[in-house]
Amino acid sequence: MDTILRVESLKKYYGKGPNITKALDSISFQVVKGEFLGIMGSSGSGKTTLLNCLATIIKPTDGSIQMQEKDLGQLKGSQLADYRGKEIGYLFQNFELLDNLTAKENILLPLSLHEVDANESKVRLELLSQYLDISELLDKFPSQLSGGQRQRVAAARLNFRP
Repeated sequence: MDTILRVESLKKYYGKGPNITKALDSISFQVVKGEFLGIMGSSGSGKTTLLNCLATIIKPTDGSIQMQEKDLGQLKGSQLADYRGKEIGYLFQNFELLDNLTAKENILLPLSLHEVDANESKVRLELLSQYLDISELLDKFPSQLSGGQRQRVAAARLNFRP
């Protein structure tokens, strides 16, 4: 079996002493290729904290995360930024669209950080925007979009990677 994700004794604590909050306290699991993972729990139980650790957005207090046999705790600086930019896709709860960019500019933003052929980008944008039914929204700003439309634009950006 090919283990694609292994989490061992993962901890994330906030605060100190009597004010410590144990958002994650020794979480361990693995995901094998072909499996799906569901993360469930009550509000405040650490679901988002776990996802943020897995996505390398925040560092755990202790423990290890291995994705495809790569120890994420060993990645530093530009290595970590490069890994995050090329290997991690994350759809935020509040979508994280930039208000001063159009939907099209928000979607293309990840590609502006990498050298990607402009013609290829145009074709990919057209196909993806048709698939997600957002073609008519590309020139609008996030403030002009409904929540569902913003979600689809954010999903397009997530799928529009080098």
